[in-house]
This record gives sequence, structure tokens and C-alpha cells, in this order.
Amino acid sequence: MKTDVGVNAEYNPVYQKKKKWNKIVPYLFISPWIIGFIVFTLGPLLFSFIISFFNWPIVGEKKFIGLTNYITMFTDDPLFWSSLWITLKFALFFVPLNIILALLLAMLLNQKVKGSSWFRTFFYVPSVISGVALAMIWGTVYDGEYGILNYLLSLIGIEGPNWLNDTSWALVAMVIASLWGQGTMMLIFLSGLKNIPQDLYEAAEIDGAGKIYKFFKITVPLLTPTILFNLIMTIIGAFQTLTLALVLTGGGPLQSTYFYAMYVYENAFKYFKMGYSSANAWVMFIIILSLTMLVFKSSSVWVYYENEVKNDK
Repeated sequence: MKTDVGVNAEYNPVYQKKKKWNKIVPYLFISPWIIGFIVFTLGPLLFSFIISFFNWPIVGEKKFIGLTNYITMFTDDPLFWSSLWITLKFALFFVPLNIILALLLAMLLNQKVKGSSWFRTFFYVPSVISGVALAMIWGTVYDGEYGILNYLLSLIGIEGPNWLNDTSWALVAMVIASLWGQGTMMLIFLSGLKNIPQDLYEAAEIDGAGKIYKFFKITVPLLTPTILFNLIMTIIGAFQTLTLALVLTGGGPLQSTYFYAMYVYENAFKYFKMGYSSANAWVMFIIILSLTMLVFKSSSVWVYYENEVKNDK
């Protein structure tokens, strides 16, 4: 005998209450994240945008000045342009080198050798070291008189430069030190390599393909989604570089390592110009957003998805 419970369920108050509760429960589970996002991310973000239109010292009276902070930044602050140019130069070297080195390490760790898990741990450890501790380590390495790096160079007859006090080498030193902590990116590449079907390599070997051919025709195309993600994260990280330069050089010598993030930091906490610093930060946000959108726009040309059907018409 058929029951009419299912038919009349939508008119049942108990059923309706249970249905509403089932819709609410998922939001209760994610509510801690939503509250944290509003309080610690979205709220400060909007607040910084508001105070970018004010002359807002940390101590003192705030005053609305409209677009004056932005106009001053672009027309009457040479440190804005110099710090931005130094950051762009750093990114031009750091971004490709970081991705290439992380990919090479991931490919080495992807080999089936004994103790590979220990090697993965060994290469990942530097990425969990705090930025200040890492800077202090590199300060010892780069010391012009007693540094480890110059000592190693002296063993092969090369007189090393005074890395952190030479305007020609200070930025290079920052790039090298920044390449040290890339364990997370390496593991992301390693995960991408693990997801490439092995039968593609086997089929290529049957056809007589070599290692170089397999790398450029199989590995790189199938790894492009991972490369896209790491590229974006590396660009963001490059423009936010601060700790190494702040501890190692303080922006010197002669402001050769005065990154844009240090420019924002000093305006806020050294000169106490919170409104002006917020305007600086929003310009950085727009630059990073523009570069990210440009990378995403170009991804349709060079990123390949395995299950994607491309129409060349």
C-alpha cells in the first residue's frame, strides 16, 4: 500500500524545519572562516582603502585630502619610482629562476631512488625557516671578509665581492637568497609530475623518443596548469619581498635593494604616514592584480588541460 507521506512532506512543518536546518548547517561549519575573512582580511582591506584618502598619522588628527596621496606618489616622490623599478628588476630575475629551479628539483625528487622521501624533507626544510632566521644565515654566508661563500670561491682562486655592500652585487645576492626557500613550490611541481600518466612516456619510448623530447612534448604541456599556479604565486611573492632586504641590507647600499614593500613599510612605521602608505599598498595591489590578469589572459595560449578539447577553428 502506497503512503502519501512523500506527497504531503512539503506541507509538513517538521519536514520544512528540517529542510531549513539542512541549509543552515553548512554555513555554520564555514562560519569561522567567514568571520576570520571579514575581520582580518576584508575589513582591513576596505579600511586601508578609506584611509588612503586621508592624511592619517598614527598619532595625531586625521584629515581628508582626497587623491593627494596618489598624486604626490606619482608626481613628487622619486622613491616610489626607484623602489618600483628595483622590485621589477628583482622579479625579472627571481620569477623565472625560481620556477626553473623548483621544477628541476621536483624532477630529481620524482626519480625512483632509495631514500627519496628523506631528500624531499631535506629540500623542503628551508621553506619552513622564518624569514629573519633565514636572513641571518645568509648574512653569514655573504659576509665580505669571513663569509662562507667567499671562502669557497677563494678555494678555486676567485676573489668574491663584498656581496651586501656592493651596488653591483647586492640585488643579485637578494635573488640568490630568495631562491633558497622554495620547498612548497617544489612539492606542488612534484605533485603535478606524479599526476602525469606513465603510459604516455611508455608510448613515446616505443616510438623512439628521447628524454628531451619527452620533457618538452609530454612533461611541460601536461604540467602547464601547475606552472600557471606557481607563476602567479611567484609574481605575488616577488612584489612582496621585504624581510631579507630589511634584515640584510636595510635597502642599501645606496638604495640598490630598496624594494617597493620596504617603501610601503617605512612610510607606515618609520615616517608614520598611514594614509600615504595605504595608497602605496593599493598601487601595489593594482599592479599585482594587473599582472595576474595578464598571466590568466595569456594562459589560453600556453596552458594545456588533459581533458580539454581545443577547437582551432
